[in-house]
Amino acid sequence: MIFTTIQFWAAFIAFLFLFALLRRAKRELLMLYVIVASLGFFYLSNRWLMLLLPATALISWVLTEWMSGMKGTGRKCLLFLIVVLDLLPLLFFKYASPFSELLGQMLQSNFSLPAIALPIGISFYTFQAISYSVDVYRRDFCLKVNFLEYLLYLSFFPLLLAGPITRAKTFFPQVRRENTVSERLLYMGLWLVILGIVKKAIVADYIAQYNDWIFSAPDAYSGFECLMGLIGFSMQIYLDFSGYSDISIGIAAMMGIRLRENFSFPYRSRNLTEFWHRWHISLSTWFRDYVYIPLGGNRYGILCTCLSLLLTMLAAGIWHGSTLMFAIWGALHGIGLCIHKVFLPALRDIRNNWLTISVSRFLTLTFVILCWAVFRSPNLEAAQQLFSAIFTRMDLSYAAPFFAARTTWCLLLGGSILSLFVGERLYLHAEAKFIHWPWLMKLIVFFLVIQLVIELHTSDIQPFLYFRF
Repeated sequence: MIFTTIQFWAAFIAFLFLFALLRRAKRELLMLYVIVASLGFFYLSNRWLMLLLPATALISWVLTEWMSGMKGTGRKCLLFLIVVLDLLPLLFFKYASPFSELLGQMLQSNFSLPAIALPIGISFYTFQAISYSVDVYRRDFCLKVNFLEYLLYLSFFPLLLAGPITRAKTFFPQVRRENTVSERLLYMGLWLVILGIVKKAIVADYIAQYNDWIFSAPDAYSGFECLMGLIGFSMQIYLDFSGYSDISIGIAAMMGIRLRENFSFPYRSRNLTEFWHRWHISLSTWFRDYVYIPLGGNRYGILCTCLSLLLTMLAAGIWHGSTLMFAIWGALHGIGLCIHKVFLPALRDIRNNWLTISVSRFLTLTFVILCWAVFRSPNLEAAQQLFSAIFTRMDLSYAAPFFAARTTWCLLLGGSILSLFVGERLYLHAEAKFIHWPWLMKLIVFFLVIQLVIELHTSDIQPFLYFRF
């Protein structure tokens, strides 16, 4: 039940029809309907492993309710227990098998656990559960939430598979307000859904085919072809995940829930700190608030700040996967952030003009793209082969035959790159225009997008990249 399939949209239209009829019913009945639909959606993705979600919800809610009435050190100890219990299923399913392999290698034995399927979405609902408990502990969130509301919060299907991670203070006040969906919110949701489908199903899925060839055997391609594959993947992962976020936020908007944006033109960032303020905002702010700040943040001098940044980004890298490549990717970003923090006083003295802004954006984007090579490569040898091809076997004479052989791929990649230069004001203007168009124009745009998906679709449905995390 991926968001870009006909099956999902047929089911969602049927769901939305009954949802609209129940909006005038009791709020508890409407919540129960959405919870049942969400758990059914989760079952189709994970089968009986979906029982982990209601079990996590029950344990986390009961213990958090108990903690909210406590004082003193017992309150802190109970929070620690809640976080550990929330994390245990995630740690087991994600890291037990690779850890057993590593342990077997260290002990020179054949002991290892069989491969364990990672339940899709477990990272995201686990992080939401932790954020809720910590916010209650800090008294940043003081509303009294019953179990039905909390189960809806963790199981809400637009957020279930790959976020965005939504805070309690954003979600619960909207759930408790009068059950009305404004026309503007509904059409804004449709706009985001269309935009997300274009990003994911039309562009990202198509350019992914060539990128996969490059990263599976980089030594078999020229430097120019490897560079195109690396740039292609950099756009693919952005369009894939921001496309999912657009669809997710759009579906929630059509149900009356306004979520915060998850991407804000990240490839236009002037430094790495700004990049992480714009890229996967819900995850980066989660690591900031629940890992970086508890580690000390920037409160104890530059050395502590750099250590906190490095540990936080290392944790973010390991969260993406248990292999060495993800740890290296996280460490590289941590080092980059530390360098920016150290030189920030000197950088502030540089005058802002079009040249300095352009250079800083180019350097930041180059660093991010090179790091994506580490992120995507299956091992160090493949990454070394890719970099070797790009930096030692670059030959621009491949450009013309490459474009002739992959014209559609180049046009889609070029168009997505040009979209990076579209200003936020122009984007908001286009959204406002769409919202005020007659319904017939909206319908024509929707069917045009569907036709493009049909024309460019691959033989296999491409899952969203972040489902694996």
